[in-house]
Amino acid sequence: MNSTSFHPPVRTLMGPGPSDVNPRILEAMSRPTIGHLDPAFVGMMDDMKGLLRYAFQTEHELTMPVSAPGSAGMETCFVNLVEAGDKVVVCQNGVFGGRMKENVERCGATPVMVEDEWGRAVDCNKVEEALKANPDAKVLAFVHAETSTGALSDAKTLAEIAHAHDCLIIADCVTSLGGSPLKVSEWDLDAVYSGSQKCLSCTPGLSPVTFSERAVEVIRGRKSKVQSWFLDLNLVLGYWGGGGKRAYHHTAPINALYGLHEALVLLQEEGIEAAWQRHSFNHSALRAGIEAMGLSFVVDEADRLPQLNSVTIPDGVDDATVRARLLQEYSLEIGAGLGPMAGRIWRIGLMGFASNQRNVLLCLGALDAVLADMGAPTTAGVAVEAAMKVYAQG
Repeated sequence: MNSTSFHPPVRTLMGPGPSDVNPRILEAMSRPTIGHLDPAFVGMMDDMKGLLRYAFQTEHELTMPVSAPGSAGMETCFVNLVEAGDKVVVCQNGVFGGRMKENVERCGATPVMVEDEWGRAVDCNKVEEALKANPDAKVLAFVHAETSTGALSDAKTLAEIAHAHDCLIIADCVTSLGGSPLKVSEWDLDAVYSGSQKCLSCTPGLSPVTFSERAVEVIRGRKSKVQSWFLDLNLVLGYWGGGGKRAYHHTAPINALYGLHEALVLLQEEGIEAAWQRHSFNHSALRAGIEAMGLSFVVDEADRLPQLNSVTIPDGVDDATVRARLLQEYSLEIGAGLGPMAGRIWRIGLMGFASNQRNVLLCLGALDAVLADMGAPTTAGVAVEAAMKVYAQG
């Protein structure tokens, strides 16, 4: 075997994640590695917690990045708040609500499912009925931004309903953080997790989380040990909790954390509201082009994520062939559908650094050309012009 260095091709990432990484973040990750207990690194950790509070729009003291991807952030929330014998109301309107159910079951708790059609927002009336029927429920869990479909649910109203029934909230905000309005404290969300690789434009592998004081009290008052040693917040806080002395828990992914810190600095420089508006504006241009071609969106406009667009595949068009040609001919990645959506939709991401005019026009032009060449039932040659009209209006 005679291996050589790996040099990946340059891609434009417009799938469901990861998204394009800002060059400033890549540069930050290349800086010299120092020890994870080095005073300079500890200072950066404290600064990062403040930056994460800004991103989450909260003052929750327990706000930090988990040293693992978003799925570990999800587990962190469930294994710390849910114990054997608990009852958890879980909303499922896509793939990731199903993963919440898996977590509940693995904690030895009972999930009560509230199911909605894929591509629809969580039905708040159904949630109210489920909580009335299950007054002993401890937690309401839902996906704020369902990555598998591009549907956005009403986190504020869901939290109000849950707290009226004395329930904690666990919210999946992996795809919403930095891309859509997310106001953790104003909406009174208890446990929220996200990922570094979506609208923050960082590399995959870190999961920002934040917990309310209400949730912290529940964690401190557990009757049993957290089933995961690595994700036990009572232990992790010895490292991330602040103060001059840090207890060793694990060797943090130092350079990856440099990258997340830079991503959060970039978000602060742009301004959180400006970032939300940028995602919305680029979605408007993409939508104009998609609809001009004769294609349609799966999610109703009122419930649609601007940063994750699910587009219906035209009749007679092979999903995999189109995506392969986009990758081979344009070095452009878009995503396939998952579960019952597989082969029926494309998922086009406009997340973080990838949410810009160049990418929107590249995607529309490439998709237009490939579909026209395949003889698809679309209107050719109009998509880019339609998007440009939106950009011209500002």
